Amino acid sequence: MAIQKRRLGRNGPELSALGLGCMGMSEFYGPRDEAESVATIHAALDAGVSLLDTADVYGPHTNEALVGKAIAARRSEVFLATKFGIVRGPNPMDRGVNGRPEYVKASCDASLKRLGLETIDLYYQHRVDPKTPIEDTVGAMAELKQAGKIRHIGLSEASSKTLRRAAKVHPITALQSEYSLFSRDVEDDILATCRELGIGFVPYSPLGRGFLTGEIRRFEDLAADDFRRHSPRFQGENFAKNLALVARIGELAAEKRVTKSQLALAWVLTQGDDVVPIFGTKRRKYLAENLAALDVVLSPADLTRIEAVAPKGAVAGERYHPVGLALLDR
Repeated sequence: MAIQKRRLGRNGPELSALGLGCMGMSEFYGPRDEAESVATIHAALDAGVSLLDTADVYGPHTNEALVGKAIAARRSEVFLATKFGIVRGPNPMDRGVNGRPEYVKASCDASLKRLGLETIDLYYQHRVDPKTPIEDTVGAMAELKQAGKIRHIGLSEASSKTLRRAAKVHPITALQSEYSLFSRDVEDDILATCRELGIGFVPYSPLGRGFLTGEIRRFEDLAADDFRRHSPRFQGENFAKNLALVARIGELAAEKRVTKSQLALAWVLTQGDDVVPIFGTKRRKYLAENLAALDVVLSPADLTRIEAVAPKGAVAGERYHPVGLALLDR
């Protein structure tokens, strides 16, 4: 059976209704296995997944190289999204943002080289640079499009105000921001702004950075280099409260005879036909499980029960540590 399709934005491309986030294949989520990661990407393409998501900061740089290697012989099957803008320091916790035009163009050239591509399908500004007018950054991205180096322009974690300013410079195809049963800030005004402007919405971390899978039961289960060890939602009392919340969501999933992951993904998918979530996995077994969420039907009664169990604001703790929060365009 062919995978469901959705259009990204009012005038954007038609893509698979779920995309694959490749970040964890190279960093942040414990041990890595390049052979299994490449096999997972190939399995996703075999299943009809067209949207693959990476960024120059993942690795850094190594994730783009891995994805480029995996899709080299299958370019026509892929809508490839990558990002620029987050600058890492020598300390893993150091983060900065750069949206200057010259940096935008140099980053694009470097990503194209690592990916082995002539054109990037969707190029995101990973985080908004408060020191560079968004008009300047998007203007540089528009020049990249005119030069044939990118096909579509996107932003990530941008506020409604920034989206409006950016859209006056050049049409924005997509906004990528965190959205899940655990993270619902975008419901305040971001989703409405995207719909008003015809911008597609791409939720990342639709499984609450793995918390909503139910596979994480103890803080100690996280690898020593797992960045979630620094996330407030995975620490102390917050961890215990969120574990209990996942258990309640799990009861609803069990009643529907689906996994927690499938219920959580199905919930995000019901938030609009213009919503194209990307889930992250580096293993084929979880890929198949997550794609099966496309077959889960949530009735109005189901959605009411989910809302009662996991209302907006139910999660304990901020979604990032202070350094990460400082990078969000609020």
